[in-house]
Amino acid sequence: MTGVPAAIEVRGLRKKYGKKLAVDGISFDVPVGTTFGLLGPNGAGKSTTVKILAGLVRPTEGTALVLGGSPTDTVTRRSVGYVPEQFRFPEWMTAREFVEFHAALADVPGGERAARVEECLELVGLSHRRGDILGTFSKGMLQRIGIAQALVGRPRLVILDEPTSALDPIGRRDVRALIMRLREAGVTVVLNSHLLGEVELTCDRIVILDRGRVVEEGTMEALIGDRIVVEVRATDVGEPLLAVIRGRWGQPEALSVESAITSFRVTVESEAELAAIARVMHDAGASIRALVPRRRSLEDLFVAHVLTDESGRSRGAQ
Repeated sequence: MTGVPAAIEVRGLRKKYGKKLAVDGISFDVPVGTTFGLLGPNGAGKSTTVKILAGLVRPTEGTALVLGGSPTDTVTRRSVGYVPEQFRFPEWMTAREFVEFHAALADVPGGERAARVEECLELVGLSHRRGDILGTFSKGMLQRIGIAQALVGRPRLVILDEPTSALDPIGRRDVRALIMRLREAGVTVVLNSHLLGEVELTCDRIVILDRGRVVEEGTMEALIGDRIVVEVRATDVGEPLLAVIRGRWGQPEALSVESAITSFRVTVESEAELAAIARVMHDAGASIRALVPRRRSLEDLFVAHVLTDESGRSRGAQ
């Protein structure tokens, strides 16, 4: 990130609610013009982090800068669009009135508001429902109108909290296309989502949180790239063999034993290493039942880093 300005800078961020520590000293940067994914299981601290970045919650310790200023600063907030996960919009307003209201809040000049509102309704596929009241909208349509209000001020940073959770596959595709257009226009997008496939398709960088801490971060290319996950099933797999595997390919993921068959995954740089894995196992006296290579996915990375207990056992090991 050297030389690239940051849209978001987080340093030593902590947030406590009474005795509960929701965010525990996290630090990360989001470069300008990137699409950034914030991931983690329920209770990991994602929503608290998003609310701090949106200026809705103040941290207990540490700092968060958004576009070079405080998230709670009025001037800074005019350059930020936010779509909350739990949205409650005025049911008596029409779609046009609702977006116009947010255009006024964003200080869009009066002479530009009507055109800007129409532009945003068109972007989210709701121009044909501009005169309908929000009380008649489905949850997916309300999610679309929420995105429209976030964009009407032409923000430099857009924070989307679970933006596709209520959408059908076509709606998710449309939102992906919209995120790509924002990135091409130089807008920084923060995407908080449980849908790992959506994040993998749209994001340049990610941070994975667990128990309020950063457990992985970096560019999607560096974290996933072209590496290959090899799924192995074999019998007669002892600790000496596992020690050799750890030494060459790192800790096996999703390690389990059922009916004398040991199953695990290892990550390698190329398919050429499959022969080496087979040779090591054969030399140790193991009997291979399956050796299946596939490209590493964001889900593999997520499962490998999100913990389920204090021993460090991954969720995939259950």
